[in-house]
Amino acid sequence: MTEEKRINLKIIPPERYLPYVVVAVAAFLILFLGVLTINKIKEGQYIGQESQYKNTIFVSGQGKVLAKPDIGQVVLSVISQATTAAAAQKSNTEKMNKVTKAMKDLGIKEEDLKTASYIIAPRYQYISGRSNIIGYEVTQGLEVKIRELDKVGEILGQAASAGANQVGSLTFTFDDPEKLKSEARQEAIDNAKAKAKDLAKSLGVSLGKVTSFNESTSDDSTPVPMYSSKEALGMGGGTAAPDIQTGQNEIQIDVSIAYEIY
Repeated sequence: MTEEKRINLKIIPPERYLPYVVVAVAAFLILFLGVLTINKIKEGQYIGQESQYKNTIFVSGQGKVLAKPDIGQVVLSVISQATTAAAAQKSNTEKMNKVTKAMKDLGIKEEDLKTASYIIAPRYQYISGRSNIIGYEVTQGLEVKIRELDKVGEILGQAASAGANQVGSLTFTFDDPEKLKSEARQEAIDNAKAKAKDLAKSLGVSLGKVTSFNESTSDDSTPVPMYSSKEALGMGGGTAAPDIQTGQNEIQIDVSIAYEIY
């Protein structure tokens, strides 16, 4: 006869063990998230907004390029006065048309001529504290790009002869300065790299990747001061061409570079 064994099973109700399970899972999640957060903080030392906490060195460099300008720019102005605005406009237009024609006759292309300003303003006379309009003044400026720099003096002389009575903002610059800027930039970067290598050697560290780069550009194409003369104003005298020297322009680029060190 087969012996039968009786097995007693005791079932624990869920409400008695579930709280312990919940506590255990919560503790595990807190531990996991804590470790993850610490790792992310460590990673953050090298990326994004935490980059200031890296071990870095900052160096600066400067590059300069001297070159002879290949274009000149000048504003030729005609100032006309008359008792009425219409008369001042008529006189001004006639003179400016002559100036424009003179420029084209000297080989200035139409695309290198541009009206820079056109102003009509009343002229006042002040008597016993009161102002009265006594006429009008029209000022028109023509911006001229000069590609043949050996003609600068001749162009200014012919402009005055044609009726321009004010000359200003004469500058000498480069039609395409990007190539020269690239040369100056490379010189500045090489200069900064050399400083970084010397500094790293002195500190006994190794250079890592570049973490930041900034640059600024400057040039010395300062405008020649505006002038008006009796000859240019048509009040007597000749129209001798002024002797204009173009000289050389300097393009300077300064860079600032940050390197990781380890």
